[in-house]
Amino acid sequence: MLGRIFTVGGYTLLSRITGFARDIMLAAILGAGPVADAFFVALRLPNHFRAIFAEGAFNAAFVPAYAHVRGEGGETSARLFANRIFTLLLVSQVVLLAVALLFMPQAMSILAPGFTDEPEQRRLAIELTRITFPYLLLITLVTLYGGMLNVVNRFASAAAASIFLNISMMATLALAVFFPTAGHAAAWGVLISGFLQYFLLAGDLARHGGLPRFAPLRLDEDVRAFFRALGPATLGSMGTQVALFADTIIATFLPVGALSALYYADRLNQLPIGVIGIAIGTVLLPEMSRRITSGDHAGAMASQRRAFEFTLLFSVPFVAAFLTVPDVVMRAMFARGAFTKADAAAAGATLAAYAIALIPFVLIRSAVATFYARKDTATPVKASLTGIVVNVLLKILLMGSLAQVGLALATAVGAWVNLLLVIGFAVRAGYLEFDRAFVLSLIKFFVIGVVLAVVLWLAAHFAAVQFASMSALRDEAALGVLMMVGTVVYVTLILLLFGRHWLRSLVRS
Repeated sequence: MLGRIFTVGGYTLLSRITGFARDIMLAAILGAGPVADAFFVALRLPNHFRAIFAEGAFNAAFVPAYAHVRGEGGETSARLFANRIFTLLLVSQVVLLAVALLFMPQAMSILAPGFTDEPEQRRLAIELTRITFPYLLLITLVTLYGGMLNVVNRFASAAAASIFLNISMMATLALAVFFPTAGHAAAWGVLISGFLQYFLLAGDLARHGGLPRFAPLRLDEDVRAFFRALGPATLGSMGTQVALFADTIIATFLPVGALSALYYADRLNQLPIGVIGIAIGTVLLPEMSRRITSGDHAGAMASQRRAFEFTLLFSVPFVAAFLTVPDVVMRAMFARGAFTKADAAAAGATLAAYAIALIPFVLIRSAVATFYARKDTATPVKASLTGIVVNVLLKILLMGSLAQVGLALATAVGAWVNLLLVIGFAVRAGYLEFDRAFVLSLIKFFVIGVVLAVVLWLAAHFAAVQFASMSALRDEAALGVLMMVGTVVYVTLILLLFGRHWLRSLVRS
């Protein structure tokens, strides 16, 4: 399992690195003004739908179902099942796209009501969203193909696909002078990347199993079981996306730059979520599905505990850094060109708020895997809906005094509620056990995180004094020092508290 995690995580890391390069270009060219806010609305809308219906709900329902059909009925049954799901998926997405393009002005009034008083910004947001929205259709098919490949232990192309989004946007941004605005250039980059990702996944699947084809729309037992899982999975995957959706809507009422601060903070926060949380969750779900189908429930539970430990091993440094030195990180990454240090300060405060929930963000996909692998998509919905309610209520209470930082804090609290409830339900059902070794590991990670946070805070103050006289690259140098000091301290603490034996056992699992 570890090799597959590194495959997914490695490509995802490359995606995040190219994503940072893309965001540096976005910050320098778009800055944090009205055009940037309009583009980020256009980018977020199809991405919210993608995360809810494609990568979120669809994967949760399809991967266990496809693995079950393939294991029980063989390749022929699995191919027929995939063909029917492909047909239903394509038809529904074409209808959604047509409705969205036709009624985009009305949708914008609901999803970005704060733009109503800014007619030019509203017009631009509508125009850009009409360009980006077809991306959803393409990326939904990419998700289907990726799920089919994951079941046969092929993870590379699906993990690498998002790299094309970054490369495509950088290419169009470099040619921004030929577009009406830089926002138009970025929007066309999003759409072009959808085609590139589709052809990558379609080519891989054509070589390893064959592309699904149109099939008669027959609701056999396997398809009905898929839809029974899809409904609750859709509700369950909506938790984080509803929170981000609410952020988008509310932030349109906040001062200019709030949406941009949320975007750049979320981009940094997504680095560990994507590289660690999503990568491990992606590999864990088919792994647990296979073990549970074969009756190895103890092995499935052990795989999940190992996934938790592996996730925490790579997540704790990010939590410590984002909580203690977010301003340094944000200035070093984005404070250049049109993106000012004041913009970086606003985004840094937002990043610190998001970081409070980084642990539940990275653990939630591994936590719900024990339910999804058993084709129980209903139980996680209870936790997700509770988290949504807490989240939205807090957003309303905090937006006035804390602006976009309050929105991020509300998201953080809702994420913790969601994770703790999911874990509680799993323990109560007997799907997860907290043995003594696992509890001890959690305590050790907490201690290491606190010590690392203190070290980074002290090192940041030391670097600020040492590099105060530098006229250029001061923040970049400070971040470099923090990364070196943090790495040495963290590795030392892991070896002291866990030892080499624990690391070797984790690698072999």
